[in-house]
Amino acid sequence: MTLLFRDDAYLQEAEATVISSDTDGIRLDQTLFYPNGGGQPGDTGTLTWEGGQITITDARKAVPLPEQGSDVQHVVAEGSALPPPGTRVKLVLDWPRRHRHMRMHTALHLLCAVVPGAVTGGQVSADRSRLDFDVPSASLDKEQIEARLNELIAADHPVRERLISDADLEERPELVRTMSVKPPTGGGSVRLLQIGPDDALVDLQPCGGTHVARTGEIGPISIVKIENKGKQNRRVILAFKE
Repeated sequence: MTLLFRDDAYLQEAEATVISSDTDGIRLDQTLFYPNGGGQPGDTGTLTWEGGQITITDARKAVPLPEQGSDVQHVVAEGSALPPPGTRVKLVLDWPRRHRHMRMHTALHLLCAVVPGAVTGGQVSADRSRLDFDVPSASLDKEQIEARLNELIAADHPVRERLISDADLEERPELVRTMSVKPPTGGGSVRLLQIGPDDALVDLQPCGGTHVARTGEIGPISIVKIENKGKQNRRVILAFKE
């Protein structure tokens, strides 16, 4: 399966051919729907074909079919009329929702640049998102974090994806900020998200999600609250100011 969002996270419509369809969902030869993973929810939207249309309620990673490689299961409501294999379909994302996920996910990377300590968990959503950090509570100041985060957003830093080899990543363990979840290796390379130019990096770490092209696109962010979730586990919750 070709994952179109890997090459262009801003792609909102595409065409594909149905590989299989059953009660578990629909598999296609290519997709622009991001599957739930890495804390980012699966995309929603519609599939349309001659004589039919259905709503995609979720997208999930699926066990690849033989010789398919990475695969995505497009989940539909129970009882939906499914397009048979071989049908040519048009995919349309719920773009406002996806774009908010892209903005939020990028904001969480900036939060990593502001808050010290390893990341112990996180979740992206269209309205509020969070990251958990392994740090003492006394070291986190809500107002200072919010001010610094919005400075980085307003600076409109470039955001881009790049690849690093498995071997190079092993030699640079500091790039992995998460304590419990390690980036997938074994395929020869790992996808990194880089914020800032090469000579003035703001953040650089493995990530397979979707992101905006510049930090200015995120918009103003508010730190809603900081919660204690253990002896040294602090949850930072953020939301758009709009």
